[in-house]
Amino acid sequence: MRIGIFAVGRLKTGPEKELAARYLDRFAKAGPAIGMELARVNEVAESRASNGETRKREEAALLLKTIAEGSVLLLLDERGKAMDSEAFATVLGNFRDQGKRDLTIAIGGADGLDPSLYDKADATICLGKMTWPHQLVRILIAEQLYRAVTILSGHPYHRV
Repeated sequence: MRIGIFAVGRLKTGPEKELAARYLDRFAKAGPAIGMELARVNEVAESRASNGETRKREEAALLLKTIAEGSVLLLLDERGKAMDSEAFATVLGNFRDQGKRDLTIAIGGADGLDPSLYDKADATICLGKMTWPHQLVRILIAEQLYRAVTILSGHPYHRV
């Protein structure tokens, strides 16, 4: 299963970008052994529209243009389902085992995600009830993707 990340906003050069890249590289190296690969990270600039609703709508349109037909859509949202790392790994493993070819993880912009995306989403999860800066969300999801691969493959990185 090819896993891609769609992110509104670009990571600037610096420690956050380096750390996210480090975990994505680990994921890219470990994932193929269990049928998961990093497809791509698609960064788009935040909309310059004058109000939040229009910005969210424009950003959602960009997301929908980039995902493959039949792709699983997983939204990251503070109102999504909270889960631990093992449950997240199980979700990814289940999509893979169902024969899903592509999965896109969507990270919204400062205004959040357009309401129309929730109807199209296969899952909506949160990385905690707190609001996280975009840069940290990128690091957190990259690390959790790597952790999920290690859980599914029985690697000792994830210790309980």
